[in-house]
Amino acid sequence: MIDLAVYNKEGQEVESLKIDESVFGGLVRFALIKQAIVMYQANKRVGTATTKSRSMVAGSSRKMFRQKGTGRARVGTIRTGKRVGGGCIFGKAPRDFSKRMPKKQRRLARDSALLAKLVSNNVVVVDELKFDTPRTRDFAQLLGNLDIARSCLVAIGAPDANIYKSARNIWRITIMPVADLNAADICSYRKVLFTKEALLSLLNKNESSVN
Repeated sequence: MIDLAVYNKEGQEVESLKIDESVFGGLVRFALIKQAIVMYQANKRVGTATTKSRSMVAGSSRKMFRQKGTGRARVGTIRTGKRVGGGCIFGKAPRDFSKRMPKKQRRLARDSALLAKLVSNNVVVVDELKFDTPRTRDFAQLLGNLDIARSCLVAIGAPDANIYKSARNIWRITIMPVADLNAADICSYRKVLFTKEALLSLLNKNESSVN
């Protein structure tokens, strides 16, 4: 069991949660995490880079001059890749870099990444995260009270415009609904900040899927 403290906005511990490692798969599967990260990074690649080959370059396909007897080097058409303005030899062509993983593997990779953060004490839970109006100073003060000085991924239960607007000007802070968490984003940040509501919803969902 992992004891996880729950803090309020002032950084004071108000309660604690006991989390069973089996809810997150029981162990950290590093190979699966790497596979998921490679997939998410590959799916971000556009793959639209392209160049013109000999068939795409404008110009005659006729041999420029005869093979022998002119005293010049032997050349082919004006569209050859050896000439300026000719086609590109072995040029780039559009391609699809996307990769796929089964849904259960993606979820297990996410759970393994979260378990790794839990084991290394890089998960912080706040009892409530609400702002009446967007204010960056208030969100920065909250991070200071929770001793979060570096990059952080903030997982919330439902989208909240005030939270997004309060954090969007803070460097290396990302707000994300807990339903959108994935292994690549979790591993890209030093700490993960959960609201108590978001963490409990994730735990309940994992427990129901296991049962």
